[in-house]
Amino acid sequence: MSLPTEPIGSIPRPEEVIEGLKAYRRGDLSQEALDQIADRALRATIGAFEDTGSPVITDGEQAKPSFLTYPIEGADNVEPGGVEIPFEAGHTRTLPHLTAGPFRYQTYAAEYLERAQAYASVPVKQSVISASALSFLYPDDGLDGYSRAAFLEDLVDEVEADIRRCLDAGAHAVQMDFTEGRLAVKLDPSKGLLREFVALNNRVLDRFSDEARQRIGVHTCPGGDKDSTHSADVDYAELLPLLFDLNVGRFYMQFASEDEPARVLDVVREHSTDDQTIFLGVTDVNDPRVESPEEVRDTILRAAEHLSPERLGTTDDCGFSPFGDDRSTARRTAFDKIEARVEGTRRARQTLGRPE
Repeated sequence: MSLPTEPIGSIPRPEEVIEGLKAYRRGDLSQEALDQIADRALRATIGAFEDTGSPVITDGEQAKPSFLTYPIEGADNVEPGGVEIPFEAGHTRTLPHLTAGPFRYQTYAAEYLERAQAYASVPVKQSVISASALSFLYPDDGLDGYSRAAFLEDLVDEVEADIRRCLDAGAHAVQMDFTEGRLAVKLDPSKGLLREFVALNNRVLDRFSDEARQRIGVHTCPGGDKDSTHSADVDYAELLPLLFDLNVGRFYMQFASEDEPARVLDVVREHSTDDQTIFLGVTDVNDPRVESPEEVRDTILRAAEHLSPERLGTTDDCGFSPFGDDRSTARRTAFDKIEARVEGTRRARQTLGRPE
């Protein structure tokens, strides 16, 4: 499809899912009962997703505890108290940390994908977490008998397996969540950390064929949680030149909430290549106001003045609830914004004379 449109990932979970996961972690709910709750939410989410007219959907991450920690949920060699990420609203998210090797996934994203495909009548996209984000799990003071180099080897193997299983299961596309890109610049303005992250992720991506990498994308945003971000104060121009060194064919970019969209597009044009498709965020997930289809259309038409329409796609700025317990956005608001994105993209396609 010319001018494609895709979601990022998460949809706010029903209260039953949020409370069910809490009860499961306390030992008050069985895995079977939790799976039944998640399955009800998945069916409802896919039905509502398809009602928006979206040509590509996700599972809404209904069964994921979070976009970041799903691979290690239930692992016996991680514990709380790792890296702390502060958000501009004043709250923090604290990652777990590894207590011993080896590093192994407990859950691969293909499990979520296959459950969604069983109910979906349109293609399903799957998000996975990046190697660079999971690299935060290794403690600064190291681990006896398990070096950081050994951890990174295991990490790269596991992230490769996560992506490959999704591709093999027939995912429409696989999206690597790289929300820590802008954060890396904030933590290290010299951009040394960002370069390390790009190199680490490319260790994974270089294991795939050119054809496969056209189905793999990277999502970047300044973080999203409870209508807040962790690194929106970092200039996009500090991230984008290195972002486009990632060896993928698709880039899903937060854009609707940017203050200087024309300048961002100029940076994208300068540093991206013709074989990279740019999916611009046209709905601001941290703003409860629902954009109109006309606003979405006009955003795309302005973007087409900077980038060739053949290279453009649309998306949402971020997932609507990347962390499973985030109640800040109503489910109805999320679906209304998605419907506006889909319809606005269709209108832009017509205006630009692009084929459906």
